[in-house]
Amino acid sequence: MPGENLTRIEAQERRAIVDTHSYEVGLDLTRGAEIFGSRTVVRFSATEGADTFIDLIAREVQSITLNGRDVPVSAFADSRIALEGLQRENELVVEADCLYTNTGEGLHRFVDPVDGEVYLYSQFEVPDSRRVFAVFEQPDLKATFAFTVTAPEPWKVISNSPTPEPKKHGDGRATWVFEPTPRISSYITAIVAGPYEEVRSELTSASGRVIPLGVYGRKSLWQHLDADYIFDKTREGFAYYEEKFDYPYPFAKYDQLFVPEFNAGAMENAGAVTFTETYVFRSKVTDAVKERRVVTILHELAHMWFGDLVTMKWWNGLWLNESFAEWASTIATAEATEWTEAWTTFNAMEKTWAYRQDQLPSTHPVVAEINDLEDVQVNFDGITYAKGGSVLKQLAAWVGIEQFFAGVAAYFKKNEWSNTELSDLLTELETTSGRELGTWAKKWLETAGVNTLAPVISEDADGVITRFAITQTAPADYPTIRPHRLGVGFYNVTDGALERVHHVELDVDGDLTEVPELKGQRRPDLVLLNDEDLAYAKIRLDERSLRTAIEHLGGIADPLARSLVWGAAWDQTRDAESSPSDYVDLVLRNIGRETESTTVRTTLAQLQLAANSYVAPEKRESTRAKVADGLWQLAEGAEAGSDSQLQFVTAFATAASTPAHWDTVQALRDGSQTLPGLEIDTDLAWQLLISLAAGGRADAAAIDEALADDNTAKGGEFAAQAKASIPSAEAKRAAWDSLIAKDDKPNTIVRSTALGFQHPAGVEQLRDFVASYFDMLLPIWNSRSYQIAQYIIVGLYPAPLANRELQDATRAWLRANPDAAPALRRLVDENLAGVERALAVQDRDAS
Repeated sequence: MPGENLTRIEAQERRAIVDTHSYEVGLDLTRGAEIFGSRTVVRFSATEGADTFIDLIAREVQSITLNGRDVPVSAFADSRIALEGLQRENELVVEADCLYTNTGEGLHRFVDPVDGEVYLYSQFEVPDSRRVFAVFEQPDLKATFAFTVTAPEPWKVISNSPTPEPKKHGDGRATWVFEPTPRISSYITAIVAGPYEEVRSELTSASGRVIPLGVYGRKSLWQHLDADYIFDKTREGFAYYEEKFDYPYPFAKYDQLFVPEFNAGAMENAGAVTFTETYVFRSKVTDAVKERRVVTILHELAHMWFGDLVTMKWWNGLWLNESFAEWASTIATAEATEWTEAWTTFNAMEKTWAYRQDQLPSTHPVVAEINDLEDVQVNFDGITYAKGGSVLKQLAAWVGIEQFFAGVAAYFKKNEWSNTELSDLLTELETTSGRELGTWAKKWLETAGVNTLAPVISEDADGVITRFAITQTAPADYPTIRPHRLGVGFYNVTDGALERVHHVELDVDGDLTEVPELKGQRRPDLVLLNDEDLAYAKIRLDERSLRTAIEHLGGIADPLARSLVWGAAWDQTRDAESSPSDYVDLVLRNIGRETESTTVRTTLAQLQLAANSYVAPEKRESTRAKVADGLWQLAEGAEAGSDSQLQFVTAFATAASTPAHWDTVQALRDGSQTLPGLEIDTDLAWQLLISLAAGGRADAAAIDEALADDNTAKGGEFAAQAKASIPSAEAKRAAWDSLIAKDDKPNTIVRSTALGFQHPAGVEQLRDFVASYFDMLLPIWNSRSYQIAQYIIVGLYPAPLANRELQDATRAWLRANPDAAPALRRLVDENLAGVERALAVQDRDAS
């Protein structure tokens, strides 16, 4: 990474000199497995006589020509080409040999183990189009892009513009010449190439244009790709957004491509969105995953307007892209698809992520200070996405949903094809709503931290409320007290059900807000602040409400209200205000009645964290056994073939910690024990094998045998995880060396190996790696790409130890390395924060 950074100041200085017009990019993808040819012609205006640079990461530059004169190739150094003596109008031509990657950055090359076919795809956000062509790599230097690609004749080649008929060379090669794009930022350009299968469709836009649609996937996965359903959700999203945004879809076509070894969920390349193959379901998946795919489809579609049509000036506006897409995709999912409980999912998943991120030492305002590219790389986090989306939900409630959409529509019309800042959006929202938003924005978007809201209730002898108020507190380091729009719900137990009997909606501000309209009401069994989840804040349950929740949480009919109560109980546990042992009891007693798949998924993950890291060390072994026993009982009692049955079985396999547990796992896998409706399909068989490996019941030979039966990319990932899960010093060392001593593993294998390395069943072996972990940090950071470095630094941290020795060693490294890259220190600091929180909760449990 050294030499590849770009600061905001450098970008601003370059933007003051340069204005880009067009790129013509020629790529030759027929030169073997390592390199491809890249030729860039970029035309731009500049301040006459000025000097600047253009970005490129390449193995070798063959030639550089600026305005017809040769520039020495020595001008290329440290991922830049120096450009001197610019004219008012300029033409730069750069020819280079660039490298394919296996890290999911730049132009990723994958060989399918099933059939040996080669697949390529680009991933350019944040700064990786420079790995493919010479480019002014910053979002506010928009231009048109015209790609010409030479590739094997049988391949398909897809980019942002509609795919043309290729010109065949007669030697097994062909060339595709794409029309120029509209003016867009370089990070949303795309090249996808290989023998992809495709299916075509179309829709008619609100403008009357016919928009071609495409869905693409690998040959060996094609039978599992449900393209018709994807087209259906896409059409629903188009109709919703074109109506609400009052702006027709801005690009010529819309392709969705499911690509191998993808780092994220998806990427919003203009008109050519790439998705992780996790969303191609070869085995049974939970409803949580199915719904997540729909939200992701609509998230990327929202970006076609918010991010691609109108783009941030610099990466401190990343939230303008991601927060908006999070909010828009959730409301579209809830209102335009069959997944009507999308806001419950948002609360259970996104807001849980946001609250966790906002309590780390690395917390930052939604509008973050982004000084350089390394800053933005670590800022694809729960604040940029989930807190920002939560805040926008509250803003929409604050100004009114119709006024909000009207402001957004005006924003698109005024700023089409250009770059903006936060003030540009707020100006339009102030106009349509009549509300002054500067104060709101300062408190919500320019300050960090999460507030906590708690009820203050007094009642008379007859149980009638004589006073109701809401207190608001803030952490000492981030003391901002904010305005909230929220609901208060009263719930009573009736015939075993917990039903809402009263609701008010109000504005809360200041340290204490009196709620006189609730005086005179009979005190209910449960008081739920932030009912309907408008606000972004942690909430507290009073003692009576918490007791009611423990007994009757499963009896709340409204899934969003249940999710809010689940979240409140978890927050109180994480904050060491209640015992993790009590949380374990709460989950095991109530999760069997939960109907929302994502709520189950999130809660089961929290249950495992509580058992593995939060309970007092002397209770850990017995608690882990209790959790696994409870999960197996839930699996046996679940409806045959149900979503919950699958979730409980996979959670049980992960939680297994005794010989009896692994006996059951083995019996499930070999078929000697069955559950009605449960199919041990390919992926579930792997999950069970990983459990057996972690229990010392499956060795490397058994894993290799399973891989021979499923010699696929996914099988390879499962096998890497399983081998790293084996609880022996030799297996852990082999996993470690495969990532640290070597640099040849693709991104998904790095990620899977790290996941197995951290398996809680092998926690004792991790003690031997504490010193090695800190020894490798700087060398790995300095030698690997950002994505791989992040996977290693987070994935190999021996977090399951959760002890004071690890805490002390982490603090010592941070003290000894004050000048390490801020992004690296942030990752280590976040690792430390997890251990410190675990120790605090352990102390609470012990007391």
